[in-house]
Amino acid sequence: MQTVLVAGATGYLGRYIVEHYMSMGWHVRALVRNADAARASGLEASELFEGEATNPETLHGIMDGADLVVSALGITRQRDGLTYWDVDFQANANLLEKALKHDVERFVYVHVLNAEKMQKVPLVAAKQAFVERLTAAPIKSTVIAPSGFFSDMGDFLKMAHSGRVWLFGSGQLKLNPIDGADLAEVISEAIREERDFVPVGGPDVLTQVELAEAAFAALGKSPKITILPDIIRRIALFLLPFTTRRHIHGPAVFFLSALGMDMVGDVSGKRRIADHFLYLAERESSR
Repeated sequence: MQTVLVAGATGYLGRYIVEHYMSMGWHVRALVRNADAARASGLEASELFEGEATNPETLHGIMDGADLVVSALGITRQRDGLTYWDVDFQANANLLEKALKHDVERFVYVHVLNAEKMQKVPLVAAKQAFVERLTAAPIKSTVIAPSGFFSDMGDFLKMAHSGRVWLFGSGQLKLNPIDGADLAEVISEAIREERDFVPVGGPDVLTQVELAEAAFAALGKSPKITILPDIIRRIALFLLPFTTRRHIHGPAVFFLSALGMDMVGDVSGKRRIADHFLYLAERESSR
Protein backbone atom coordinates (compact mmCIF):
# COMPACT_ATOMS: atom_id res chain seq x y z
CA MET A 1 0.00 0.00 0.00
CA GLN A 2 1.32 3.44 -0.94
CA THR A 3 1.54 6.19 1.66
CA VAL A 4 0.78 9.88 1.14
CA LEU A 5 1.46 12.63 3.64
CA VAL A 6 -1.09 15.43 3.45
CA ALA A 7 -0.04 18.76 4.98
CA GLY A 8 -2.73 21.34 5.59
CA ALA A 9 -5.08 18.40 6.02
CA THR A 10 -7.64 20.21 8.18
CA GLY A 11 -8.10 23.07 5.71
CA TYR A 12 -10.72 23.41 2.99
CA LEU A 13 -8.70 21.68 0.27
CA GLY A 14 -6.75 19.36 2.56
CA ARG A 15 -9.88 17.56 3.66
CA TYR A 16 -10.80 16.80 0.06
CA ILE A 17 -7.28 15.54 -0.63
CA VAL A 18 -7.47 13.20 2.37
CA GLU A 19 -10.89 11.95 1.27
CA HIS A 20 -9.74 11.39 -2.30
CA TYR A 21 -6.65 9.36 -1.43
CA MET A 22 -8.57 7.33 1.13
CA SER A 23 -11.04 6.43 -1.62
CA MET A 24 -8.09 5.39 -3.80
CA GLY A 25 -6.93 2.90 -1.18
CA TRP A 26 -3.80 4.77 -0.07
CA HIS A 27 -2.51 4.95 3.48
CA VAL A 28 -3.17 8.61 4.27
CA ARG A 29 -1.04 10.27 6.93
CA ALA A 30 -2.55 13.63 7.82
CA LEU A 31 -0.37 16.23 9.51
CA VAL A 32 -2.35 18.00 12.26
CA ARG A 33 -1.32 20.42 14.97
CA ASN A 34 -3.60 18.88 17.60
CA ALA A 35 -5.23 15.50 17.05
CA ASP A 36 -7.81 16.23 19.74
CA ALA A 37 -8.93 19.55 18.26
CA ALA A 38 -12.35 19.79 16.64
CA ARG A 39 -10.86 20.44 13.18
CA ALA A 40 -8.89 17.20 13.31
CA SER A 41 -11.41 14.96 15.04
CA GLY A 42 -13.64 14.61 11.97
CA LEU A 43 -10.75 13.90 9.60
CA GLU A 44 -11.09 10.36 8.26
CA ALA A 45 -7.44 9.63 7.51
CA SER A 46 -5.58 6.38 8.06
CA GLU A 47 -3.31 8.13 10.53
CA LEU A 48 -3.10 11.50 12.26
CA PHE A 49 0.46 12.71 12.73
CA GLU A 50 0.60 15.37 15.42
CA GLY A 51 3.28 17.98 14.80
CA GLU A 52 4.09 21.58 13.95
CA ALA A 53 5.45 22.03 10.45
CA THR A 54 7.06 25.28 11.64
CA ASN A 55 9.07 23.27 14.20
CA PRO A 56 11.20 20.51 12.60
CA GLU A 57 11.81 18.94 16.01
CA THR A 58 8.16 17.82 16.11
CA LEU A 59 8.34 16.09 12.72
CA HIS A 60 10.48 13.07 13.60
CA GLY A 61 9.15 10.08 11.68
CA ILE A 62 6.72 12.05 9.56
CA MET A 63 8.14 10.76 6.28
CA ASP A 64 8.63 7.13 7.32
CA GLY A 65 7.45 4.98 4.42
CA ALA A 66 6.02 7.97 2.53
CA ASP A 67 5.85 7.78 -1.26
CA LEU A 68 4.22 11.16 -1.82
CA VAL A 69 3.77 14.52 -0.09
CA VAL A 70 0.84 16.77 -0.98
CA SER A 71 0.98 20.14 0.76
CA ALA A 72 -1.91 22.57 0.90
CA LEU A 73 -0.29 24.13 3.93
CA GLY A 74 -0.61 27.88 4.28
CA ILE A 75 -2.06 30.69 6.35
CA THR A 76 -5.59 31.84 5.70
CA ARG A 77 -6.03 34.05 8.76
CA GLN A 78 -2.98 35.23 10.75
CA ARG A 79 -4.14 35.02 14.35
CA ASP A 80 -1.43 33.07 16.12
CA GLY A 81 1.55 35.37 15.57
CA LEU A 82 2.94 33.39 12.65
CA THR A 83 3.66 35.07 9.32
CA TYR A 84 3.35 33.93 5.73
CA TRP A 85 7.11 33.45 5.71
CA ASP A 86 6.85 31.24 8.80
CA VAL A 87 4.20 28.98 7.30
CA ASP A 88 3.79 29.30 3.53
CA PHE A 89 7.55 29.32 3.05
CA GLN A 90 9.45 27.93 6.03
CA ALA A 91 7.01 25.27 7.22
CA ASN A 92 6.82 23.87 3.70
CA ALA A 93 10.61 24.09 3.41
CA ASN A 94 10.88 22.04 6.61
CA LEU A 95 8.66 19.35 5.09
CA LEU A 96 10.67 19.41 1.88
CA GLU A 97 13.92 18.83 3.79
CA LYS A 98 12.37 15.86 5.57
CA ALA A 99 11.13 14.49 2.25
CA LEU A 100 14.59 14.81 0.71
CA LYS A 101 16.24 12.99 3.60
CA HIS A 102 13.78 10.11 3.29
CA ASP A 103 13.94 9.86 -0.51
CA VAL A 104 10.24 10.57 -0.98
CA GLU A 105 9.46 10.22 -4.68
CA ARG A 106 7.35 13.35 -5.31
CA PHE A 107 6.36 16.57 -3.53
CA VAL A 108 3.17 18.31 -4.64
CA TYR A 109 2.48 21.90 -3.62
CA VAL A 110 -0.69 23.94 -3.99
CA HIS A 111 0.32 27.43 -5.10
CA VAL A 112 -1.81 30.24 -6.61
CA LEU A 113 -2.54 31.25 -10.18
CA ASN A 114 -0.82 34.40 -11.55
CA ALA A 115 1.79 34.43 -8.80
CA GLU A 116 4.20 36.23 -11.13
CA LYS A 117 1.77 39.17 -11.27
CA MET A 118 1.42 39.42 -7.48
CA GLN A 119 5.01 39.34 -6.28
CA LYS A 120 4.45 42.29 -3.93
CA VAL A 121 1.60 40.50 -2.14
CA PRO A 122 3.15 38.98 1.02
CA LEU A 123 1.10 35.76 0.89
CA VAL A 124 2.05 35.16 -2.75
CA ALA A 125 5.70 36.16 -2.29
CA ALA A 126 6.15 33.54 0.45
CA LYS A 127 4.48 30.86 -1.65
CA GLN A 128 6.54 31.74 -4.72
CA ALA A 129 9.78 31.60 -2.72
CA PHE A 130 8.92 28.06 -1.66
CA VAL A 131 8.03 27.05 -5.22
CA GLU A 132 11.46 28.24 -6.34
CA ARG A 133 13.11 26.16 -3.63
CA LEU A 134 10.98 23.13 -4.47
CA THR A 135 11.63 23.21 -8.21
CA ALA A 136 15.38 23.55 -7.58
CA ALA A 137 15.45 20.57 -5.20
CA PRO A 138 16.49 17.06 -6.29
CA ILE A 139 12.97 15.62 -6.07
CA LYS A 140 10.14 15.16 -8.53
CA SER A 141 7.63 17.94 -7.99
CA THR A 142 4.23 19.15 -9.15
CA VAL A 143 3.00 22.70 -8.56
CA ILE A 144 -0.77 23.17 -8.69
CA ALA A 145 -1.91 26.75 -9.33
CA PRO A 146 -5.69 27.09 -8.82
CA SER A 147 -7.55 30.22 -9.87
CA GLY A 148 -9.43 30.24 -6.57
CA PHE A 149 -11.44 27.89 -4.37
CA PHE A 150 -15.20 27.80 -4.02
CA SER A 151 -14.59 28.61 -0.35
CA ASP A 152 -12.94 31.90 -1.38
CA MET A 153 -16.13 32.98 -3.17
CA GLY A 154 -18.07 33.22 0.06
CA ASP A 155 -17.25 36.93 0.17
CA PHE A 156 -19.45 37.47 -2.89
CA LEU A 157 -22.33 35.69 -1.19
CA LYS A 158 -21.82 37.68 2.02
CA MET A 159 -21.96 40.95 0.10
CA ALA A 160 -25.07 39.80 -1.76
CA HIS A 161 -26.67 38.81 1.55
CA SER A 162 -25.99 42.30 2.89
CA GLY A 163 -27.83 43.72 -0.12
CA ARG A 164 -25.10 44.97 -2.45
CA VAL A 165 -21.95 43.67 -4.14
CA TRP A 166 -19.11 46.13 -4.62
CA LEU A 167 -16.72 45.69 -7.53
CA PHE A 168 -13.95 47.72 -9.12
CA GLY A 169 -13.07 48.84 -12.62
CA SER A 170 -15.39 47.38 -15.24
CA GLY A 171 -16.50 44.24 -13.40
CA GLN A 172 -15.69 42.32 -16.58
CA LEU A 173 -12.49 40.61 -15.44
CA LYS A 174 -12.96 36.84 -15.43
CA LEU A 175 -12.36 33.99 -13.01
CA ASN A 176 -13.21 30.30 -12.74
CA PRO A 177 -12.95 29.10 -9.14
CA ILE A 178 -12.80 25.35 -8.55
CA ASP A 179 -14.44 23.09 -6.00
CA GLY A 180 -12.15 21.33 -3.54
CA ALA A 181 -13.29 17.84 -4.53
CA ASP A 182 -12.65 18.59 -8.21
CA LEU A 183 -9.23 20.02 -7.40
CA ALA A 184 -8.28 16.92 -5.39
CA GLU A 185 -9.01 14.86 -8.51
CA VAL A 186 -6.94 17.24 -10.66
CA ILE A 187 -4.02 16.86 -8.26
CA SER A 188 -4.21 13.06 -8.43
CA GLU A 189 -4.38 13.10 -12.24
CA ALA A 190 -1.46 15.55 -12.50
CA ILE A 191 0.66 13.21 -10.39
CA ARG A 192 -0.22 10.21 -12.56
CA GLU A 193 0.74 12.25 -15.64
CA GLU A 194 3.92 13.51 -13.90
CA ARG A 195 3.10 17.11 -14.74
CA ASP A 196 5.36 19.85 -13.37
CA PHE A 197 2.94 22.78 -13.32
CA VAL A 198 -0.85 22.84 -13.52
CA PRO A 199 -2.80 26.13 -13.81
CA VAL A 200 -6.36 25.07 -13.08
CA GLY A 201 -9.86 26.41 -12.58
CA GLY A 202 -13.42 25.19 -12.50
CA PRO A 203 -15.90 24.64 -15.36
CA ASP A 204 -17.56 28.08 -15.17
CA VAL A 205 -15.59 31.04 -16.55
CA LEU A 206 -17.50 34.08 -15.27
CA THR A 207 -17.00 37.81 -15.15
CA GLN A 208 -17.01 39.34 -11.69
CA VAL A 209 -20.45 40.79 -12.45
CA GLU A 210 -21.75 37.36 -13.47
CA LEU A 211 -20.36 35.85 -10.27
CA ALA A 212 -22.13 38.53 -8.23
CA GLU A 213 -25.36 37.85 -10.12
CA ALA A 214 -25.04 34.13 -9.33
CA ALA A 215 -24.72 34.99 -5.63
CA PHE A 216 -27.87 37.10 -5.71
CA ALA A 217 -29.74 34.40 -7.63
CA ALA A 218 -28.89 31.82 -4.97
CA LEU A 219 -30.45 34.14 -2.38
CA GLY A 220 -33.50 34.84 -4.53
CA LYS A 221 -32.66 38.55 -4.64
CA SER A 222 -32.50 41.07 -7.46
CA PRO A 223 -28.88 41.99 -8.21
CA LYS A 224 -27.61 45.25 -6.77
CA ILE A 225 -24.06 45.78 -7.96
CA THR A 226 -22.01 48.93 -7.60
CA ILE A 227 -18.84 49.25 -9.64
CA LEU A 228 -16.28 51.67 -8.24
CA PRO A 229 -13.33 53.24 -10.08
CA ASP A 230 -10.31 50.93 -9.95
CA ILE A 231 -8.23 53.70 -8.38
CA ILE A 232 -10.12 53.06 -5.14
CA ARG A 233 -8.97 49.43 -5.14
CA ARG A 234 -5.38 50.52 -5.69
CA ILE A 235 -5.55 53.13 -2.91
CA ALA A 236 -6.98 50.48 -0.58
CA LEU A 237 -4.08 48.16 -1.45
CA PHE A 238 -1.65 50.87 -0.44
CA LEU A 239 -3.41 51.91 2.78
CA LEU A 240 -4.52 48.58 4.24
CA PRO A 241 -1.10 47.54 5.62
CA PHE A 242 -0.89 50.83 7.52
CA THR A 243 -4.46 50.96 8.80
CA THR A 244 -5.39 47.37 9.73
CA ARG A 245 -3.87 44.49 11.63
CA ARG A 246 -1.91 41.85 9.79
CA HIS A 247 -4.55 39.11 10.05
CA ILE A 248 -6.97 41.48 8.32
CA HIS A 249 -4.88 43.14 5.65
CA GLY A 250 -2.97 39.98 4.68
CA PRO A 251 -5.91 38.16 3.04
CA ALA A 252 -7.54 41.47 2.01
CA VAL A 253 -4.49 42.54 0.00
CA PHE A 254 -4.48 39.18 -1.79
CA PHE A 255 -8.23 39.37 -2.50
CA LEU A 256 -8.03 42.93 -3.83
CA SER A 257 -4.98 42.08 -5.93
CA ALA A 258 -6.74 39.09 -7.48
CA LEU A 259 -9.78 41.28 -8.24
CA GLY A 260 -7.55 43.42 -10.45
CA MET A 261 -6.78 40.73 -13.03
CA ASP A 262 -8.27 37.77 -14.89
CA MET A 263 -7.94 34.63 -12.76
CA VAL A 264 -8.71 31.88 -15.27
CA GLY A 265 -7.02 28.50 -15.09
CA ASP A 266 -7.44 25.50 -17.37
CA VAL A 267 -11.11 24.53 -17.27
CA SER A 268 -11.63 21.38 -15.23
CA GLY A 269 -14.10 19.68 -12.91
CA LYS A 270 -17.86 19.29 -12.96
CA ARG A 271 -19.13 21.11 -9.87
CA ARG A 272 -20.73 24.50 -10.55
CA ILE A 273 -20.31 27.67 -8.50
CA ALA A 274 -24.05 28.48 -8.78
CA ASP A 275 -24.86 25.17 -7.08
CA HIS A 276 -22.31 25.94 -4.37
CA PHE A 277 -23.89 29.34 -3.71
CA LEU A 278 -27.33 27.71 -3.57
CA TYR A 279 -26.08 25.11 -1.09
CA LEU A 280 -24.60 27.81 1.16
CA ALA A 281 -27.77 29.91 0.96
CA GLU A 282 -30.00 26.95 1.84
CA ARG A 283 -27.74 25.94 4.70
CA GLU A 284 -27.84 29.46 6.10
CA SER A 285 -31.63 29.73 5.81
CA SER A 286 -32.10 26.42 7.66
CA ARG A 287 -30.24 27.58 10.73
